[in-house]
Amino acid sequence: MDPMLIGLVAGLIGLALGTFGVLAFRVSEKQRQLLDVDAEELALPAGAAEVLAVVGRAFVVVDAVDGVVRASPAAYAYGLVRGHTVVHKELLDMTAGVRRDGVVLEKQLELPRGPLGQGTIIVQVRAAMLGEEYILLLADDRTEITRTEEIRNDFVANVSHELKTPVGAISLLAEAIESSADDEQAVRRFAKRMHKESGRLAALVQDIIELSRLQGASVVQQGGPVDVNAVIAEAVDRSQLPAESKNIRIVVGGRTEAKVFGDQDLLVTALRNLIDNAIRYSPENTRVGIGVRSRDGLVSISVTDQGEGLSPEEQERVFERFYRVDAARSRHTGGTGLGLSIVKHVASNHGGEVTLWSQPGQGSTFTLRLPEMEGQDGEEEQQPIAAPAAGISRQGAHKPAVTQVPRAAGATERGANA
Repeated sequence: MDPMLIGLVAGLIGLALGTFGVLAFRVSEKQRQLLDVDAEELALPAGAAEVLAVVGRAFVVVDAVDGVVRASPAAYAYGLVRGHTVVHKELLDMTAGVRRDGVVLEKQLELPRGPLGQGTIIVQVRAAMLGEEYILLLADDRTEITRTEEIRNDFVANVSHELKTPVGAISLLAEAIESSADDEQAVRRFAKRMHKESGRLAALVQDIIELSRLQGASVVQQGGPVDVNAVIAEAVDRSQLPAESKNIRIVVGGRTEAKVFGDQDLLVTALRNLIDNAIRYSPENTRVGIGVRSRDGLVSISVTDQGEGLSPEEQERVFERFYRVDAARSRHTGGTGLGLSIVKHVASNHGGEVTLWSQPGQGSTFTLRLPEMEGQDGEEEQQPIAAPAAGISRQGAHKPAVTQVPRAAGATERGANA
């Protein structure tokens, strides 16, 4: 082939490659410039990023079309943002209002926590302009604070209602006595009822005081080693009178040498509430079983009655304040609806828990579990400890109830008590 022709072809190919290379460089340069412009457009005002990093709240920064420019991890955790999108219409309405009116908006919103389920989160949201182009959303999680306030308000309302009943009854009975001054039998009858209502009022006030003391008590600072056997003996002794009035026999089985760290008076109060609860809901001429055991670093005290038992729906609410399975019967037996709530608080303050097993027609078993003190080698002995023949529990101390409760500590004692 002619060398001139070959050189011409090679020159043309080189020219073409050079031209292509220049064009590619220019295109790349234009794209880089466009990216630089976008980066400048997305840049936050000077100092804003540093302030947001230490503000301590969830934040979302959106642009003119509500696209997410920047968001904190908490904003994603709260479910306010997914990807580059603001999830909730309520937040978009706030950004639209700020963009339209140029004002700062602040609202408390209850928002779904996720796309599934019924969980919600309560957030205090503040929306304001950030520079000339962006809008900042600051969100503070107020869920626990709000719910605690609701619980407090409900408690005050419930206390007011519960106090009003015996106070109103005493007032009416006093009027009845005054109008029946010449009728000795009527006066005695009304006085007896007044005495009963005043006792109920005193019990309610005492339970409220106990709850208040529990909420401010510090077991860590005020507690010490507690002999569980002494707690059981004292709680049983205090329950003798109500048990004897219904001819109910309290049977105590098991013994532990392990000690727990806590407040002995509070533990006695909790156990006595369980025993009184069992006595209150058990038929006459029955018995209540109390079992104690130590295993796997936990001391478990179980109280079993021979009552009617609880349905699954009732079991879910039985530890709520002022909840009564049978309100009419509770008023007749003198229940305040606070006893089991106090037990739950005592267990929690001691790092333990209280659990319930129950079946309709088979009674109930409440089990109080507490951690042993460090360094204790409690070994369960089978000899029953002596206890006065009084007391009760809300559980039916019969064998089927015992064998069906693998998670309720003291099952062996319950079996022995049956």
